[in-house]
Amino acid sequence: MMDFNLLLALSFLFIPIALFIYQLFFGHILKHDTWYVSIVGIGISLSIALSFFYRVFFNSPDDIIIHKSFNWLTTGNFNLDLGIYIDNIAAIMLLVVSLVSFLVHLYSSEYMRGDSRFSRYYAYLGLFTFSMNGIVLADSITMIYIFWELVGLSSYLIIGFWFEKKSAASASKKAFLTNRVGDIGMFIGIMMIYFVGDSHSFNLSDIIEKVKTSQIDSTYLTIAGILIFMGAVGKSAQLPLHIWLPDAMAGPTPASAMIHAATMVAAGVYLTLRIFPILTFDALTYIAFTGACTALFASIIAITQNDIKKVLAYSTVSQLGYMVLAIGVGSYMAAFFHLVTHAMFKACLFLASGSVIHSMHHSLHELHDHDTDPQDMRNMGGLKNKMPITYLGMLITTLAISGVPFFSGFVSKDAILAGTLAHYFEHGGITIFLPIAGFGAATITAFYMFRLIFLTFHGKPKNEDIYKNLHESPAVMTIPLILLSALSLGLFYTGSLNPLSDGSKGWFTKSVGNGHNYVIEVDSHHHGHDMHHHEDANDYDKEKSKYSNHDTNDYHKEHDSHLTYTFTEHVSHAAHAAHYTAMYLSLTVAGLGILLSFLFYQVNKLNPDSFSRFFNIFKLYDLSKNKFYIDEIYNNILYKPFMFWSSICSKIDWNYYDQTFIDSIGKITLFASEKSTKVDYNWLDQKIVDGFGNFANFMSIKMKKLQGGVVQAYILGGLVAIILITLIVQQI
Repeated sequence: MMDFNLLLALSFLFIPIALFIYQLFFGHILKHDTWYVSIVGIGISLSIALSFFYRVFFNSPDDIIIHKSFNWLTTGNFNLDLGIYIDNIAAIMLLVVSLVSFLVHLYSSEYMRGDSRFSRYYAYLGLFTFSMNGIVLADSITMIYIFWELVGLSSYLIIGFWFEKKSAASASKKAFLTNRVGDIGMFIGIMMIYFVGDSHSFNLSDIIEKVKTSQIDSTYLTIAGILIFMGAVGKSAQLPLHIWLPDAMAGPTPASAMIHAATMVAAGVYLTLRIFPILTFDALTYIAFTGACTALFASIIAITQNDIKKVLAYSTVSQLGYMVLAIGVGSYMAAFFHLVTHAMFKACLFLASGSVIHSMHHSLHELHDHDTDPQDMRNMGGLKNKMPITYLGMLITTLAISGVPFFSGFVSKDAILAGTLAHYFEHGGITIFLPIAGFGAATITAFYMFRLIFLTFHGKPKNEDIYKNLHESPAVMTIPLILLSALSLGLFYTGSLNPLSDGSKGWFTKSVGNGHNYVIEVDSHHHGHDMHHHEDANDYDKEKSKYSNHDTNDYHKEHDSHLTYTFTEHVSHAAHAAHYTAMYLSLTVAGLGILLSFLFYQVNKLNPDSFSRFFNIFKLYDLSKNKFYIDEIYNNILYKPFMFWSSICSKIDWNYYDQTFIDSIGKITLFASEKSTKVDYNWLDQKIVDGFGNFANFMSIKMKKLQGGVVQAYILGGLVAIILITLIVQQI
C-alpha cells in the first residue's frame, strides 16, 4: 500500500502536467472560461503544499517528510534511480512556488482575457509549474537535471509566447542559448561527481556522504562544484550569463512574475543551496565574487532604464546576486531567507507593474494611440490617485526590496550583509570587495526603486489624455497584490513588532535554522585538515574575543593546528558579531538611496540631466544606459555566430541533403517505379500472366471438344496414354 504522504507528493507533482495536457488539447472547449480548471488544479496543489508546510511548522523540522526512490533504468552495472525528497527546505520552497503560481494563474485570467491563445498560455503555466515542482522534489542530481531542462523549455515557450513579435522570438532564443551554455557546464560537473569514488551514485545523500568521507579530492571537487554552479549562473542570471533575463520581459507580464519570483531564476539558487555541502571553500569564494559582481553590476544598469519592466528585471538580477553572494560567504540560511522574501515582493512588483501596463494599454486603446510606449515610465506620473491599490502594493514591496525596517527585505538583506562583513573580518584582503559591493548595491537599489515609484505614481501626469482614461485594475488582479503585500511585511517572518528584529524567533528561523540541513565539516581555514565537529562553538568566541575582529591571524597561528569547526557554524557566529554593524550600515545606505531619489525625482532639488552629464565624463552614464555593451558582445560572440552556423547548417540540410540527396533518391525511386510499372504491366501482366491465362483458356476449349461423353473413347485415350508413358520409361 502506497504511503499517504508519497501519494500527496506525487499528486502535487503531476497535477500541473495534467493541467498542461488538458489545456493544450481540450482547453479550447471552454474557451476563456478554461482558467477555472487551472485555478482549481493549482489550488489543490497549494493545499497539498500547505499540508507539508504545516508538518514543518508545527512539528519537528528535523524530520524528513518523504524520501522515496524508484529504479528507473538499469543497464548492466548502471542503475538510475529517481525519487522524491521533502525536508524543511523543500516544504517551504514548494509552498512558495505553488502560492506564486496560484496567484499568477488567478491574475492572468483577467490580464490575458481576449488573447487568441488563452488556453495555450495556461498550458504553458502548467508545464512551468510542473518543471519547478520537479526540481524541488528531486532527491537526485539527475532528476534535478531532467526537470532543469524542462524549466528551460518552459521558459522558451512562455517568453516567446507572442512569437509573431520579433522581440519575443529573439528573447526566447537568447534565453535558450545562454542557458544551454550554463547547462553544459552543469552536466560535465555532474558526470565528474558520478565517476569519482566507489558508490557511482547520482543521489544527493550518497554524494554528500562521499564528500564527508573524503572520497573526492578537494581540487577535483572544487572544479566539479564550479561546473555545477555554471547551471545556476545561467538559470539565476549571474554574470556573464545574465543577458537573457531582461529580454524575457517580452513574454506576458504575469509569466514574468513566475520567471522572476518563484520558478526559473529561483531554481539556480535552490540548486546551489542543495549542493552547498559539496562546495569547497575555493568554490564558495568563486561563487561569492560572482554574486557580488552581479549584484553591483545589475543595480548600476537599473538606474538608467526607463521601461518599468526592465527596471524590475535588472532588480531581479541584482537580488539574485545577493542570494548567490550569501551562499558564497557561508550564510546558507540568509540566502534561502532572501529567496523566500524576494519571491513575495518581486512577484507583487511585477504584478503591480502589469496592473499599470494593463491600465495604460486600455487608455491608449481608447485614444487609438499605437505609438506611445505603455511601459515607459516617462509617459506616466500621478497614477497613485487613479490606481490606489496598485500604488499601495508597489510602495510596500518597494520598501521591502529597499531594505527598510518593518519589511521583509530588511531582515533577509541585513543577514546577507552581516555575512559579507563577517567573511571580510575573517579573511581580510580582497574580500573587502564583498561588503562594498553588497552595501553599494543596496544603496543603488533603494535609489532606482524609489525612482520608479516617483516617476510612475507621483508628480503630474505626463499626458492628461492618457491619464483621464486610467483606472484601477479589476479585483481578480488586485487581490494577489494585497496578499503579496501582506507577505512582504517583516512581522510575518519575525513574529515581532520590533522593526530591527533579526528574525531569530520567527517561524523561518525555527523551520530552517534548526531543520534537516546538510553541513560540511571543514576547518576554520579550510585547508583540508582532518575534520571533526567541535563540541562547544562558544569556546571559539571566547578565545577569539581576545583578538581584534579585524585581525585574527594571531589567533589562527595559535589554534589552527588543532581547532576545527563547521563552516556555516563558524560564519554564523562571526555574522552575529557583525549583525549590528551591518544593520546600522544597511539603514544608512537605504536612507541615502531613498533621499537621493526624493531629491532628484520628487522635489526636483537635484537635476538628473546634470548628474548624468557629470558621470558621463568617464562614460559611466553611457555604459549604464547601454548595459555595458554586454548585449552587443553576446550578439557578436554567441548569437550571431550561432545564427550564422545555424543558417549554414540549414542551407546544407535544405539545399544539399534535402533537395539534392533526398530529392534525388526520390526521383530515382520514382523513375524506377515508373519503369517497373511498365515492365510489370506490359510484360509480366500482359505477356506472361495474361499469356498463361489465354493458353489455359485455349486448352480448356480444346479439351472441351474432346469431351464427347462416350465412355469407350475415354478408356481408349487412357490406354494410349499408359502405353506412351511405358515406352518413354523404358527408353530412359
